Amino acid sequence: MEEIRKHFPALESCTYLNTASNGVIPKPVVEWRRQHDLDLMNHASVFRDKHKIHIEEIRKTVSTFFNASVEETALIPNFSFGMNTVLEGLPKKQKILLLKNDYPSINWPVETRDFEICYAEIDENLERNIEEAVVTQRPDVFMFSIVQWLNGIKIDFEFLDRLKSYHPNLLLVADGTQYLGTENFSFAESPIDVLGASAYKWLTAGYGNGFIFVKEAARERIFPKTIGFNSAERFESKASETTFMKHFEPGHQDTLNYGSLQQAFFFQENLGKDALYEKIASLSAKAKKRFAEMDLLRNDTLLREKHSSIYNLKGDSVLFGKLKENNIICSLRGGGIRVSFHYYNTEDELEKLLEVVKSTGR
Repeated sequence: MEEIRKHFPALESCTYLNTASNGVIPKPVVEWRRQHDLDLMNHASVFRDKHKIHIEEIRKTVSTFFNASVEETALIPNFSFGMNTVLEGLPKKQKILLLKNDYPSINWPVETRDFEICYAEIDENLERNIEEAVVTQRPDVFMFSIVQWLNGIKIDFEFLDRLKSYHPNLLLVADGTQYLGTENFSFAESPIDVLGASAYKWLTAGYGNGFIFVKEAARERIFPKTIGFNSAERFESKASETTFMKHFEPGHQDTLNYGSLQQAFFFQENLGKDALYEKIASLSAKAKKRFAEMDLLRNDTLLREKHSSIYNLKGDSVLFGKLKENNIICSLRGGGIRVSFHYYNTEDELEKLLEVVKSTGR
């Protein structure tokens, strides 16, 4: 474990349980970034001459990591940009199913456009609520976060498989920002039609980078309008020749930020991502057991069989202040205290959290 933690200097000064807010960037990624900027400073346009080759290498890394094809992969600055591009390309007046209190970058772009909207509740019966809404409301699109930002509730992929098989025309559009980087995921094998994510949380790639995958069948229903000269294949290309995924890449692509994304993937692979994901699952299971014993969880988490590594604990600003005094970094969210565990966290850190909670009389 110390071999992993040595790459994250921030962990030396605090108990960091806040990856759901901001993942810690490992030293190898920062060192690569430093060299990249030195090369840009020293060589200017000569350095940028190879940027298109570099971008395609990054795209290949991203697509391979999540078992998607290169042709259905675009590099985007953040999830919000990608989802707004998708929504601008959807025909108006379509009915979209949302989850109440889902992440604002999912719900706001839909709610501020000319769509018909219906909702399902996020609670311990999440999947049943979604199924009832689909049957009664008959939406064209279901947009959702795979893992909920406030409480870590994770949607059941087996349920999504069934939902798609029963309703094959339902377009599934998902946010993977709080999910990708915590367990193995195959876009090709999933029922999701469109999946986007920012990479500054669990993928520990810093800000300004993300990606979006769009399956071929979904492209027949989305007509993105975003475009720019970088969308062109060649200098001589016409706007009308722009391929579908290039609509998500209208401007000059930043090899620093997208290169950081690639380096973050290399970092996980070098450490052995299967072992990292097993560590997350094991620590999360232990945390849930201890939290349940101390009556720190609400039913929306306690009664679900599968969960992510994000937890919203019963607690107020007083407890939050006590945690801060003890140098435990977490977040006040959704009427409670949100803590999150990544592969660089330890059981000792979980125990420290519980000791402070106990000391407040909970």
